[in-house]
Amino acid sequence: MTMQISIFGVGLIGGSLALCFKGKPGITVTGYAHTQEYADQVTAKGVVDKVTLSVEEAAQNADVIFLCVPVGSLELYMKRLSEISLKPGCIITDVGSTKASIAECASRLALQDAYFIGGHPMAGSERSGVGAASTVLFENAYYVLTPPGQIPQEKLDILIELLSHTRAHIVQVEPGLHDEIVGAISHLPHVIAVALVNQISAYNDDNPLYRTLAAGGFRDITRIASSDPIVWRDILLNNRNVMLPLLRDWNEGIQQFMNMLEEKDGPAIEEAFRRAGEFRSVLPERRKGMIVSQYDLYLDVPDHPGIIGRIATDLGTNSINLSNMQIIESREDVPGVMRLSFRNEVEQERAKELLLSKGHSVYQ
Repeated sequence: MTMQISIFGVGLIGGSLALCFKGKPGITVTGYAHTQEYADQVTAKGVVDKVTLSVEEAAQNADVIFLCVPVGSLELYMKRLSEISLKPGCIITDVGSTKASIAECASRLALQDAYFIGGHPMAGSERSGVGAASTVLFENAYYVLTPPGQIPQEKLDILIELLSHTRAHIVQVEPGLHDEIVGAISHLPHVIAVALVNQISAYNDDNPLYRTLAAGGFRDITRIASSDPIVWRDILLNNRNVMLPLLRDWNEGIQQFMNMLEEKDGPAIEEAFRRAGEFRSVLPERRKGMIVSQYDLYLDVPDHPGIIGRIATDLGTNSINLSNMQIIESREDVPGVMRLSFRNEVEQERAKELLLSKGHSVYQ
């Protein structure tokens, strides 16, 4: 029997899921697009077997429906699906980064012989849209499922088996606990980064030297402040009840640092850094997560004609894929700093070995 999968929202996540399923024996993938223009993009990318502009057509014959739309639109689509005569036994799942609200929504809607299982693939990319879709996006990432207690085990097993095509690690978590954890490890860092950048931006209004000197490390540690404003508006408002206590805890932590400085308490400052370093040292390295890992190398390059081209040629000749190249500083008689970005750790390590063998000073 053929399993019909429908994906609403064929962007980075939805498109990557489609690519993981498409072409597998017994699976057909339909994508729903809200405009003809986007349907044409999905078709050109070839991530699904067919595209439709009709919600009904995409949903009615589906065995599994993936809602890969923004968090702010999830309840709208769930309500729409509750008004459609779905295939008996249909499984509906989502990929939103908040789970309690959509779980509550599904429980109060009268889904017609359908089963909702919340989902959240904890992987992403600095690129977006169907053009960034990839079959390896979820590989070795955690894929969280938040099934309600009354869900038949058979339905959960079907979804888990289907998701095995993503090569992600499946984890089951209660929706509220999911939101607390993800709020702390993803949503809170985004708020902190935005607040920090806006603070420095305000200082820069009075003295442009702030922006001039805020290169390198500052730009790197605050890069998530450039995330999509609309997406994060919806996420934070949706997870408001979790975020408010987290931000109060954050304020308390900052107040503790203020107290240390006011009291000139050096040992307490040392202890704070020691505890942070100790915990950070046991965090998983290079495992895919919601905040995208960077695979960058930095090297000093002299202001010599052709040096950039030679470095790029050396990498290309050795089949090392470079995703981005940036000159952070290059002035006469001052060595420039080049940042090379790679898609994964393997490419990064190969490049480092090659560049060192060519006599370059390379650091991470």
